[in-house]
Amino acid sequence: MTIIRLKYIQKVRDRYGKYRLYFRRPGHQSIRLPAQEDACFLLAYQEALAKTETIERPPAPKTLAYLIDLWMESARFMSLGKNTQTNYRRLLLSIQKAPYADDYVEHFQTLHLRRFVAEFSDRPAAANHRIKLFRMLFDYAVDDGWRADNPAIPLKRYKEKADGAETWSDEQIQQYEDHWPSGSVQRRALALLLYTGQRRSDVVRMERKHLRGDIIEVTQQKTGTSLMIPVHPNLMTELVQAPENGNFLQRRNGKSFTANGFYMRFKSWRDAAGLPDGLSPHGLRKAAARRLAEAGCTAHQIAAITGHATLSEVQRYTRAVDQEKLAREAMKRMDAVKQSLGTVKQS
Repeated sequence: MTIIRLKYIQKVRDRYGKYRLYFRRPGHQSIRLPAQEDACFLLAYQEALAKTETIERPPAPKTLAYLIDLWMESARFMSLGKNTQTNYRRLLLSIQKAPYADDYVEHFQTLHLRRFVAEFSDRPAAANHRIKLFRMLFDYAVDDGWRADNPAIPLKRYKEKADGAETWSDEQIQQYEDHWPSGSVQRRALALLLYTGQRRSDVVRMERKHLRGDIIEVTQQKTGTSLMIPVHPNLMTELVQAPENGNFLQRRNGKSFTANGFYMRFKSWRDAAGLPDGLSPHGLRKAAARRLAEAGCTAHQIAAITGHATLSEVQRYTRAVDQEKLAREAMKRMDAVKQSLGTVKQS
């Protein structure tokens, strides 16, 4: 079967979760297209193509909206992971709808960008995502000669919730395991998350070919980092019961999960086990780091499992463990000194 891919087509999900098609050609306004299964789709596409096709077209104005179009077609953007591209594209398309997107790139100053980001001050993570995108966009503009400096560099990130996703406790992990029996896809999902310490985007792609004896090979989708992780006996117990073909985690129809689809399904499994809303797949990645820290592993050893590029994130994951361990040791030393002084006085 031949698959024809048409240029300039973008699929955008609206606020109601429905997908709509747009014809987006750099330097031109977006044109709404009917659904692909609609008999009028090809005619509408050809009309949009003809409408935006000119023999001699004046150079497009160097606006932020046009810069976004160019960056999303650049090799730098295409080198990003698929999930990262999807997330960035969603945010970039929302920026293109803002009134300031029609302003010239050379006119932007730091104070302008600070005001745009401040609109999301009640959502620090969303604000920080926009700061990151502004920095990358204006870096691209500088490299392409549109301006001499990057006005997004001085922007200060917003302080986010320090702990992020809630870490699963051992009691909560046990409650989940008590509800879902060994051999079930629900139990296998928890084991993969907990005993590999990987993100859900990596866990859903794992399959039997990645298993090399007692090692599971992982190439992280987000970072491209390659890891070889020893398989914990509890994980091996679940993997030997997994399907012979395809991914370790499969839906009832035998197809693999997407990262977002798995997230929603995992939430329903968690709810069925009677666990609270705050627990997520990422919380099991943090629980894996916590357990490794409790076992006395160093930050470098933990990063060898989780694949973190910097130790600061590992240290943030395990900060509570380190604090408790140091506090207990401090109390023991205080008691030891007190007992020693008491012995001296008695003598």
